Amino acid sequence: MKDRLSLSRITDEDIAAGGPFYLIMYLILAAAYVYILVVDATMRQPGRLALFTGLMVAHGVLHFVSFRLVERRRWLPAYVLVQGGIVLALGFMSQLQGLIMGLYMALVGETAGILWPDRRAIALTTSFYLTLLVLNILAIWDLDALLGMAPILAGMFAFVLIYVASYIRQVQAREESQVLLQELEVAHHQLQEYADQVEELTISQERQRMARELHDTLAQGLAGLILQLEAADSHLERDHPERARAVVQQATQRARITLQEARRAIQALRPAALEQGNLVDALGQEVDQFAATTGSRTTFEVSGEVPLVSQETALDILRIVQEGLSNVARHAEAGHVLVRLTGDRETLQVLVQDDGVGFDPAEGSEQPGRYGLAGMQERAKQIGGDLRVESERGRGTTLILRVGGGDGMGGREG
Repeated sequence: MKDRLSLSRITDEDIAAGGPFYLIMYLILAAAYVYILVVDATMRQPGRLALFTGLMVAHGVLHFVSFRLVERRRWLPAYVLVQGGIVLALGFMSQLQGLIMGLYMALVGETAGILWPDRRAIALTTSFYLTLLVLNILAIWDLDALLGMAPILAGMFAFVLIYVASYIRQVQAREESQVLLQELEVAHHQLQEYADQVEELTISQERQRMARELHDTLAQGLAGLILQLEAADSHLERDHPERARAVVQQATQRARITLQEARRAIQALRPAALEQGNLVDALGQEVDQFAATTGSRTTFEVSGEVPLVSQETALDILRIVQEGLSNVARHAEAGHVLVRLTGDRETLQVLVQDDGVGFDPAEGSEQPGRYGLAGMQERAKQIGGDLRVESERGRGTTLILRVGGGDGMGGREG
């Protein structure tokens, strides 16, 4: 925050703030002009009257344009010299003590307000005017007159200083308020930009979340239904109606669960499997359903002390396992699938392993239209976890999710 005025920034408001000072000064000039013409008959002579009137008018006009001239600093010395000469001439012509003191004090106050905060220039200008004042008094009267006028001059000088100080504080306060207003406007624009960025980021994250939810509910559910219906069709071709009926019943149950989870995904609610139990139960149910649907040999193991996780974290873990199993069913051609859940109070690890055909993880993540691997990585990142996919062609695939360190155990990362 600046505490000093700048000559190049004097505004109309600053000029208006000095209005009372100039109003008083012009009233005094007008009264002095009339008084001198009334009491001094010689001043009414045409030549003296024209000169005196011209000097008074010039003096008043220069006061009026003083703030405009200050914007061109090179004019200041000329202004001071011209005004000093005019006042000196008016003093010799009028020989009125009150007028002489008032004119010089007005110039001191005016230049102090204009030149602030250049104290050196103020001191030089004030010294110049006071020197002219002393010379004016000594030339018209004598030293005794000067000493007699000294108390009055001191009082007038003190009044001028107080008025100028008040004016400067007022202008500084206005300048500071304008600076604060500009800073507030800048801060407002910055906040608006930040708000727009946050909104865009939120919308982007929400779109990604909805894409994952739709993929992990509708896509996985429909993929599972297709596998079950294909299995039922195969049983019917082999004349195993009872097995086909059992698979169809499972497919019907899965369709109901998928429908429920799709509705819950839209409403950002938990899946039915988690509402019916904890993470271990939900994973066990998912593995059992996978085994019944695909007919693959499947093992589900739980070891160690599985730490408690929030429902949001459990949902993301379940979705990752569902996607992993869905990929096994669609692509792996595996004979055995292992799902292992291990924990040690602070760390949770989930492994999904198959002995299928394997693939190249880089190619799998880059294929258009496949969001599985990317979605699993995003979910792992949200819960502060680490997801690794290890696979080679002909040597199966291993998916390892590790969540720990406290950050991801309680929910999503902010």
